Amino acid sequence: MSDLTFLAISGSLRRSSHNTGLLRAMQSLAPDGVTIDLYSGLGTLPFFDQRLEGGPEPAAVANLRRHVREADGVIIATPEYNSAIPGVLMNALDWLSRPTGRHALRHKPVAVLGASPSQFGTARGQLVLRQILHRIETPVVAHPEVTVFQSHRRFDADGAFSGDPVTESLLRALLAELVVLTQRHSPARTA
Repeated sequence: MSDLTFLAISGSLRRSSHNTGLLRAMQSLAPDGVTIDLYSGLGTLPFFDQRLEGGPEPAAVANLRRHVREADGVIIATPEYNSAIPGVLMNALDWLSRPTGRHALRHKPVAVLGASPSQFGTARGQLVLRQILHRIETPVVAHPEVTVFQSHRRFDADGAFSGDPVTESLLRALLAELVVLTQRHSPARTA
């Protein structure tokens, strides 16, 4: 396996976010040859406005698109707000899905996961996210589905993962499947 770099995006802006903590845990579990870079600029993106597409690209948008294009794949950890995804994450996806047919996420392998203090984890929010990614022609890891429920029992007050073995096993399996999906979709294989 050649070295792979994945861009990790947390759909939460909260400093002690369980979803950001989940991505940090995934970073620590990454095997040799896999690097996970945590994107931290989600809160700097302007609201998507189609009128901005004709002019100079906002710097924060250009930065996000560059990070996505340079990565071999993307990992998105989403909270669940009102049975869907947070507006800040939807805003990023709106920017990343433009221009239609030539956008940064098109054919870019993605893994989806999430954590929530609820009894259902982020199952509904992830379903919404998967539908959006399907619509914009982004291949998504199908299994395992990592929906960490009762996250307040798995993360401390600072958002650090406490290390339960079941969640760690799921994170490793999700990452392994993203590696497989990435290798399947690599330009070298399709050229």
